[in-house]
Amino acid sequence: MQEEVENRTVNLAVSTTRLTVSAVMAGIGKYMRHRANVKAEKAAKAGEKPKGRQTIEELIGQNQGVTSVDVAKTDLRGFEKYARKFSVDYAIVKDKGTDPTKYLCFFKARDADAITAAFNAYMSDLEKSRNKPSVLKKLSRLKALMPKLHGREKKREREKVQER
Repeated sequence: MQEEVENRTVNLAVSTTRLTVSAVMAGIGKYMRHRANVKAEKAAKAGEKPKGRQTIEELIGQNQGVTSVDVAKTDLRGFEKYARKFSVDYAIVKDKGTDPTKYLCFFKARDADAITAAFNAYMSDLEKSRNKPSVLKKLSRLKALMPKLHGREKKREREKVQER
């Protein structure tokens, strides 16, 4: 019983030297304005639709039909970059029922063309990065070519310091 009373009461602290009716009314007015602002923010937030990555419940809750595609776990962050670029609303869900874990990418049915374009852009960028030669391999190859380029080979010898 005591906890219910404590939860329902509102503690209003007003620092004044003399507590007057006008000070109490001003404090209550400020509190009421604050509550109205909080309520307005909640109403505005509830009205807007989430964009980009979201939960499967939010995606289904938009009542626009949902389609899914199997995605390998290779680089989901890389795909998210392209999904944002093509402004696709999507949800990625881990399918635990299969032995090798699969990931399913759910998206709105009306976004089918956009998701196809995002996947194509993602895959082409992935192929480009796979076909690039390693910078370290290039550097080692250039190191091997340098002595031949100057016509002499560098000899490294340690000089012994003679003790006196």
